Amino acid sequence: MNRCIFVLVASSVLLFVLALVSLVVGPIPIRLASVVQWLIGGDGVSLTSTEQAILWELRLPRIVTACFVGGSLGISGVGFQALFRNPLADPYVIGASSGAALGVTIALVTGFQVSVMGLGGTALAALLGSILAVIVVFAIGSVGRDGSSLSLLLAGVALSSMINALVSLMMYLHEEKVVVILAWLMGSLADNDWNVVFATAIASFAGFSILFSLSRALDAFSLGDVASQSLGLDLVRFRILMVTGSSLATAAAVAAAGIIGFIGLIAPHIARALVGPRHRFLIPMSAVVGATLLLIADGFARTIVAPAELPVGIVTAILGCPFFLFLLKTRAKVGGLAS
Repeated sequence: MNRCIFVLVASSVLLFVLALVSLVVGPIPIRLASVVQWLIGGDGVSLTSTEQAILWELRLPRIVTACFVGGSLGISGVGFQALFRNPLADPYVIGASSGAALGVTIALVTGFQVSVMGLGGTALAALLGSILAVIVVFAIGSVGRDGSSLSLLLAGVALSSMINALVSLMMYLHEEKVVVILAWLMGSLADNDWNVVFATAIASFAGFSILFSLSRALDAFSLGDVASQSLGLDLVRFRILMVTGSSLATAAAVAAAGIIGFIGLIAPHIARALVGPRHRFLIPMSAVVGATLLLIADGFARTIVAPAELPVGIVTAILGCPFFLFLLKTRAKVGGLAS
């Protein structure tokens, strides 16, 4: 336990250092010492007004959003992998990302404009689409089968396929919106402000709180349905709470940054290697690892083709796919992937 706490604290410190470095990195470089002095509110800050505006209005909200988005994807990855007892499951397996994509596509095609708690029309449509898709999947997967993990998984795959077809159809019928829709589907942390940070933080903390409160139940659930029921676990209630918490975290991520792959798939595996399978430590560790991975990917996205930038979803796919294949091969040699 002491080792797990140490690793978690050390990883959090590393995340903080990376966040500081991310404030410095960009098309307009800023001295680290000046940034630190500015953050602690010291006298005689050597930053120009332009540099301060860049930090406060662009980089800082972007970095904080990246931490919340990466952390949300990490914890939702833990949730779905535990729920389906499948180490290859990710936050989008139950249709959350497909629902978000459909919501965004409808919003962009219809010109939907509204703002709620700092979320614009596109982000709000993503959030609602994600949640509604999960509700439909859970309703279908629960009919007559007590919401078994397999039925939920199959319902999610089926609904995702149908929704993706609808998104493609709408893009085909509205060619003038294709570029805008694709830009969102590729994922991006650009143009996020403090209102988005606030809304994302609320949804992320809600999802984390639900999942973390189920830490002991998750440990019991990993023993199998029969064993967990013998320990007094109500599987139907448990699955409802798991889907709610994991989907809320996923919805927070996709509403703020679009579709970003591989973070939710890889982060739980790295966290499990660092702190083991106990969910009391695995859930917060996955949040830290997810945030760290997304910060690194966003740093590449902002600098590799500067002054332009790549969609961060492309970077996570390019960096994440080889890493996951390496992880898959390594785990296979030592006896298979941990569930």
